[in-house]
Amino acid sequence: MQAKRPAVPPSVLRRSLWVFLMLVAGIGVLVACQRLVEDEGEVQTQPVASPEEGGAVSSAPMPEETVAAEPPPPAPEPEPAVDWSPRELAAGQAWLSCSLDYREGDGEPLPSLDREVLRERMEACREGDVVRVRYAGKVASDLTVLVQRVTLMAEELGLGHRVLDLDSTGGQVEDAIRAGDWIGNHHWTLWVREDSVCHSACVFVLAGGDSRVLAGRVGIHRIIRLSSTATSRHELNTELQAVYGTVRAYLERNGASPLLADVMKTVPNRSLRLLNQDELAAYGLDGNNAAQDDLDRMRLLAKCGDDFMQRRDRWIRAFEERCRGEREVFARNACGLELRRGLGFPDDTCPAESPLAEFNA
Repeated sequence: MQAKRPAVPPSVLRRSLWVFLMLVAGIGVLVACQRLVEDEGEVQTQPVASPEEGGAVSSAPMPEETVAAEPPPPAPEPEPAVDWSPRELAAGQAWLSCSLDYREGDGEPLPSLDREVLRERMEACREGDVVRVRYAGKVASDLTVLVQRVTLMAEELGLGHRVLDLDSTGGQVEDAIRAGDWIGNHHWTLWVREDSVCHSACVFVLAGGDSRVLAGRVGIHRIIRLSSTATSRHELNTELQAVYGTVRAYLERNGASPLLADVMKTVPNRSLRLLNQDELAAYGLDGNNAAQDDLDRMRLLAKCGDDFMQRRDRWIRAFEERCRGEREVFARNACGLELRRGLGFPDDTCPAESPLAEFNA
């Protein structure tokens, strides 16, 4: 005779039903999260032929003694004295234009960076009060010299606005930081057009701009130590920690997120992690520079008034919401110009401080 099963108490049934429902709810949450990730887009990567040919390459000498403890943030290098000795571009090509409409071309090529050549080419830019420099090539000392000399000539000629129109697969980290610090101290707008890229060390140049308009692909990966004598992961990591310390300090002083340096470490140097729009904004590489915005706020409030600042803030928010989705730099700028008309810009009292002031002419 089969034994009779004992009755399951109601309390146990209720607990079992509760556990079952919680499991179902948990599965639903996981599915929803998966859909959210899919909707937002997966992390994108692409192979690179040879990271040494561009990339983020570090070759600065290491100090004789390194310490395991986290070093204090390195100070920026003092601004160098710019000399006008003959210099040609070896790492890339540059063009100079007085027009912001790149659909009409990139302007005249710069065969050299001599003072008289720059003066001759930039004289015509006085009327529009803006100069655009198109640079295509590696990030090297050439780029730093280019932005330094164009800046000095623009100041000499009284040109209030300059745009660096970038297309670069990367290069030397230290040169990118020098160029970015100079750009950050001399009020440049940076573009990466839809037909261009800014990969690896180039992202450090972006951090320096007062404003960044990005339609091309921006990608990151690990920094490479070409001059390293390390024979173990520990030795290599010690060297890289010093380099990344310099990078983090640079990003912080220029309003970008130091977390970008940590993300770079996780991407093999023979791949590129392509940053989406939300990541570019989160790392402080797109739109208005947060550090410059803070620096300007009190000055603009005193000079232009509270109403100006409120309208400017509304424009920045509207530009981020409505214009960042445009796929071309030209279309983003056109969107921003339409928005500023509705908010009374360029301002009668402060035209040069108005959003997209480089288009005032």
